[in-house]
Amino acid sequence: MQSGLIFDIKRYAINDGPGIRATIFLKGCPLHCVWCHNPESISPKIQKMYNREKCIGCNACVQACPEHACSLTSEGIVTDLSLCTSCGECAAICPTLATEMSGRVVTVAEMVAEVEKERVFFDQSGGGVTVSGGEPLQQAEFVCALYDELGRRAIHRAVDTTGFTRTETLLEVAKRTELFLYDLKMMDSERHKKWTGVPNEQILKNLEILSETGATINIRIPLIKGVNADAGNIERSAAFIAGLPGEKPKVNILPYHNIMAGKYLRLGEEFDSTGLEEPDGEVKKRVLDQFNAVGLEAIIGG
Repeated sequence: MQSGLIFDIKRYAINDGPGIRATIFLKGCPLHCVWCHNPESISPKIQKMYNREKCIGCNACVQACPEHACSLTSEGIVTDLSLCTSCGECAAICPTLATEMSGRVVTVAEMVAEVEKERVFFDQSGGGVTVSGGEPLQQAEFVCALYDELGRRAIHRAVDTTGFTRTETLLEVAKRTELFLYDLKMMDSERHKKWTGVPNEQILKNLEILSETGATINIRIPLIKGVNADAGNIERSAAFIAGLPGEKPKVNILPYHNIMAGKYLRLGEEFDSTGLEEPDGEVKKRVLDQFNAVGLEAIIGG
């Protein structure tokens, strides 16, 4: 049975496609966006997350760790990553959930069973399932197997993707997908590489090819002042999207916020927000006007 590595399931989701949805978050992403709201999604491995504020210093995790990787210090629990195998024994015994494991292996059958619990909401609202991440196409075989089964059950399927994947992979998944939520971060490839770790030529090429198939696509643009909210980048983005073949995509503008900083801390990583600013109302209005000027439907959120 095909299996995948996920880190969360969001039920009653209303911003990841039409209707009420179940959004399945898969681990692993080839991008390292500086502003990533789900830093636990980047690694393709199970990770340990620790919240010092929840820790009561009971020492249970220290005693439970089979590799003796955990120790209680004045700074809370410290994990020696050279010893830690991510077995999860520490998280399993933690009485306050100060320690949690991000990532679990699931089978297609398990996911279908979970999804079926939400069917009444799908049927009443026109909803369905969205796979997100991370980059879900990093686990394309799992997504295809899952979506084959959901297709047989007439459940609507959406994919939230960066587009940074082999074209063949994208097209194979497209055969099983009713909607793509396609991220478009910025048009200049060097700037894209600076802020995400990868160039964007493949992303733009894949978006053009996907559009040629007649796929239904919503473009998602994270709007970050200091990164991609300048008038020049938005003008180029709007022109590129307006020039895509087929039905013109809707555009969802997703304003940046820094609420993810606590996640980095729980992963034992630092979050550097240098150069990242939340766009104000004036910037958001100007961006909407730029898209509307070329005949594109753009909204804030979604």
